[in-house]
Amino acid sequence: MFSRKQLMKLILPLVVEQLLAMTIGIVDTLMVATCGEAAVSGISLVDSINILLINIFSALATGGAIVCSQYLGKEQPENARKAAKQLVLITAAFSAVIMLACLLSRRGLLRILFGSIEDSVMDNAATYLLLSALSYPFIAVYNAGAALFRSMGNSKISMYASLLMNIVNVGGNALLIFQFHMGVAGAGLASLISRMLAAIFILYLLSNKKNVIRIERWLHWKPNFSMIQNILRIGIPTGLENGMFQIGKILVASLIASFGTASITANAVANSASSLVFVPAMAIGLGMITVVGQCVGAEDFKQAQNYMLKLTGVAYLFMITLNVLMYFCIDPMLMLYQLSDETAVITREIMVWHCVAAAILWPAAFTLPNGLRAAGDVKFTMIVSVFSMWTFRIGFSFLIGKYMGVGVLGVWIAMFIDWIFRIILFVWRVASGKWKNRQLV
Repeated sequence: MFSRKQLMKLILPLVVEQLLAMTIGIVDTLMVATCGEAAVSGISLVDSINILLINIFSALATGGAIVCSQYLGKEQPENARKAAKQLVLITAAFSAVIMLACLLSRRGLLRILFGSIEDSVMDNAATYLLLSALSYPFIAVYNAGAALFRSMGNSKISMYASLLMNIVNVGGNALLIFQFHMGVAGAGLASLISRMLAAIFILYLLSNKKNVIRIERWLHWKPNFSMIQNILRIGIPTGLENGMFQIGKILVASLIASFGTASITANAVANSASSLVFVPAMAIGLGMITVVGQCVGAEDFKQAQNYMLKLTGVAYLFMITLNVLMYFCIDPMLMLYQLSDETAVITREIMVWHCVAAAILWPAAFTLPNGLRAAGDVKFTMIVSVFSMWTFRIGFSFLIGKYMGVGVLGVWIAMFIDWIFRIILFVWRVASGKWKNRQLV
């Protein structure tokens, strides 16, 4: 159903989009860091909320994209357009409710989540949460629009929209923080404006009549509960999975904090330095949702399985290549961070382990299950992911890292065990064929 040229056309812009988000995100963080420690702390606290909510919005968008992809596979573009409109409707409504809840209980919410924090940090966090909350409907609708374009096989649009959003955000930070000295308010306002423009841009393009999936008659909205149910059948389990993952990361971070400053720094540097190796495999996973979704919609399960394995294999090629390069770049990269001898030794040990484990394990643990999700087999992937996260990544982090005295490296070893468990069950699921005939439409 997809030629090599079509696959390249779908996946390459996604690689660029993911790379842009990471690199510009680093620049954004460095610019915000000039606002002072209280400002950085406030932003960091609110960002933990933002990441959780954005993951939930993305889960809803994924649900809509899978439903639309399956309709396109069935050659029912009219139903795909109806489902697209329902996706925009429910993401806008849901994000608006979340926005209002955050606006009405800003300081109370921050107190509940983070306890007693300094007044200066609280003031900065409350300001940033105000502006972040106002942006939730825009980022939610943007995610929905980007997912719809990907379901059509047109990932260039989401790449351009992401580029626009990130450039406006960085430019806005430069102007509002450095020129107008607005501090946290400047950072929040820049994010709000960038998300507004990205949402308007992608909704405008979705109204183009040349698109297979498009939004028509903007003033006429009528809920279609059958289609909404199908979207939520994907969105809710995926959202729960993403939410549990973020909560688990917070728990693990608190454990690492107990190991001391050297371990905290080593963990942060290793995470930052190794993040780029995942970009191609993550992009391939996003592309897999479109490809497998359309195959399943056409009820061609043989091609769906072939594409799951083929795209996972391509992800392996990228991961092996990039991790071999990363291994030889570890020492030069550590010199750039100017770490103490103790921290550098811990960081190097973590990164060597990570290069080996990521090359061997990551695509089968995280790229492959996107094919199962695209087929509608989301309950299985959710149960496996949540169980593995809490049992192995969290439980074994405390067991190996704390009680066995391995320290921060033990946390990373627990993560690798989590990956192995996922692989065993996901590979079995694909081979068993139990994911077939679970299409949503």
